[in-house]
Amino acid sequence: MAARTRQAGGEVHTPPVLHLTSASLPEVRGDYGSGAVDLLGDDDVFIALVEYGPENLGTALFDTGPMPRRLSVADFQPNGLQRPIAGQSGTQIFCTEAGRALCLYVVLGGHWQARRLLNRVNDALSRIDVAPSR
Repeated sequence: MAARTRQAGGEVHTPPVLHLTSASLPEVRGDYGSGAVDLLGDDDVFIALVEYGPENLGTALFDTGPMPRRLSVADFQPNGLQRPIAGQSGTQIFCTEAGRALCLYVVLGGHWQARRLLNRVNDALSRIDVAPSR
């Protein structure tokens, strides 16, 4: 769709995406980590924070409160992944913070050590500062 819009001379808005991981990030990857989560080892985590447009503010999907800064083991399930990968688990949380509609997507490389990996995830989440959009 974006390619057709560009070809027609239209402007394409690309929302901000933040990727954090304990593994190497490939140069080409999807917003939700396709191409990156495949590279996670059992000791790795992947975090994506994807912004949606302002038209999503106030909708039921994003009206769940601010972005969480602490997650628990109960938040993660193997079926919580965009695409199932053996041994991994994930969670996806839609939220609104600083007037921005966001999706937080987190993948644990080894679900069996979720408690230990959550220390990394929660530390990273506690350091994210979402500024109001301009």
